[in-house]
Amino acid sequence: MKKIFIDGKAGTTGLRIYDRLSAREDVTLITLPEEQRKDVTCREAALNEADIAFLCLPDAAAIEAVSLVDNPDTVIIDTSTAHRTDPDWVYGMPELSVAQEQKVIAAKRIAVPGCHASGFVALVYPLVETGILDKSVLLTCHSLTGYSGGGKKMIAEYEAQDAPYALSTPRQYGLAQQHKHLKEMAAITGIENFPHFSPIVANYYSGMEVTVPLFAAQLCDGKTVEDIKAVYEQKYTGPMITYCEQIDEDGFIAAGAMSGKDGMRVSVYGNEQRILLTAVYDNLGKGASGAALECLNLVMGNDKDYGLDV
Repeated sequence: MKKIFIDGKAGTTGLRIYDRLSAREDVTLITLPEEQRKDVTCREAALNEADIAFLCLPDAAAIEAVSLVDNPDTVIIDTSTAHRTDPDWVYGMPELSVAQEQKVIAAKRIAVPGCHASGFVALVYPLVETGILDKSVLLTCHSLTGYSGGGKKMIAEYEAQDAPYALSTPRQYGLAQQHKHLKEMAAITGIENFPHFSPIVANYYSGMEVTVPLFAAQLCDGKTVEDIKAVYEQKYTGPMITYCEQIDEDGFIAAGAMSGKDGMRVSVYGNEQRILLTAVYDNLGKGASGAALECLNLVMGNDKDYGLDV
């Protein structure tokens, strides 16, 4: 039985991981009393006692936590932005390739993908990998998310009885094109330029839809929309990421369609000239805690979807 410690259990992702693991019989949770939750000495002891430690912390605190670990056997699964492009860490999206899955299984340091980045990487990585898109391609990405992606503060703002009217409508952000996921989106897919990225938060709790539009002229060597579909169909066979011929209902794609789920559905829309790559999932599921627990399952030798709802 593996001993698990969650550093940052009080946050949105930490709580979801804790709730899931509390129901499992193959792990023992190391917990700290409330008064010791932020005590460095107590955290250090718990981190080094754990077989596997989750970091559900802001970037600076996650970096500090890593520095506290001197047990060479402790596996760290970090949900922050801090280590996603660090070459000494393994990117926690095993669906990218058989080799990537093997890296996750063997890793001592795993960086969980960002919520927005998860959809973008799932859509773009296979097309760069197979030469359908050139690394120099200029891309646009739109991402619609529920407000839980903003953490406890944003959740409280949206759910307050006196919430301002502005929160009742979708809100675009990242206006300066400096979103923290951009570096990850480019580095993991291998593209040479950051995408033009438009994230939008809306007044619903959880669920995410990421869309990457393409012109046929952007595809290499005469490739077509059917080639894209064939790549996705071969790569994304489940259980966590699945290619679907369609994920809309009557011509509409609901960003909250996968709310409460841990999987991702990938599809392709448009026509031969203007193509829409789409990924639908839960920002708290495959975009956060579900992805973290998928990595845990692989480290422990379980099926990727063990204990998850895909």
